[in-house]
Amino acid sequence: MSTGNETITSSDYIKHHLQNLTYGQNPNTGVWELAHSTQEAKDMGFMAIHLDTLGVSFILGALFLFLFYRTGKKMTADTPSGIQNFIESIIDFIENNVRGSFNGKNPLVAPLSLTVFIWIVLMNTMDLVPVDWLPYVAQQVGVFFGADPHHVFFKVVPTTDPNATFGLAIGIFLLMLYYSIKIKGFGGFSAELTLHPFESKNIFVKLLLIPANFFLESVSLIAKPVSHSLRLFGNMYAGEMIFILIALLPFWIQWTLSLPWAIFHILIILLQAFIFMTLVIVYMDMAHNKEH
Repeated sequence: MSTGNETITSSDYIKHHLQNLTYGQNPNTGVWELAHSTQEAKDMGFMAIHLDTLGVSFILGALFLFLFYRTGKKMTADTPSGIQNFIESIIDFIENNVRGSFNGKNPLVAPLSLTVFIWIVLMNTMDLVPVDWLPYVAQQVGVFFGADPHHVFFKVVPTTDPNATFGLAIGIFLLMLYYSIKIKGFGGFSAELTLHPFESKNIFVKLLLIPANFFLESVSLIAKPVSHSLRLFGNMYAGEMIFILIALLPFWIQWTLSLPWAIFHILIILLQAFIFMTLVIVYMDMAHNKEH
């Protein structure tokens, strides 16, 4: 495969497409700058920022808010437009899922579920954009500002970045902890972590079981945001990898494989957003459940 007058290997091509546009502090110079290689991005450490993930997710979030706001301002019961009918069907779908899985009373849950679902669908849908289009545009912008195109990275799909999926999952996890303590009280939440799953009527045995219960429940609690984020990240990352591998094939094979995979991938895009949203509702229901 060639770029201009240079030939790059398949491995370099894959690594380039999987590298985020990273801004951080260069450990050698102490200067905050864009990373020029994968190794530089790693060396920048935890405080480095993935500009492409933040930029694309922010733009898609703004698009979601703008679209729903404009549609809400123009809503009418007489002759609803096609976009109004479409948005109302999505809202009805979310409300039905919330009613079916959430038994508490919290006006935040339905809007939260709607926001999570639409935002993730939009971010996942970026996977359907041909893998070279937006990275090429980013390279041309970089060249315009005097950058080496080989050092301009642009990862298109925010949900293929674990930082994005962990950010979403941790945000939901913190809300879950907040409502668990608010609804059940600190004592009730502590009892939930220390008095289950092993129980005993004997007070001394109950005290002896507290460490084991706390360990098991803590592992189960921490596993929620980890599995919540990695499930979305893993499925979207695998889908993006397949698109990249298809792009390495001769052009006459690319269309033969990419079109069926793109059609199938639409199901993955919607399914992963639905699963993430459903778990949000389930976790919020667990936080509001006093019986346990």
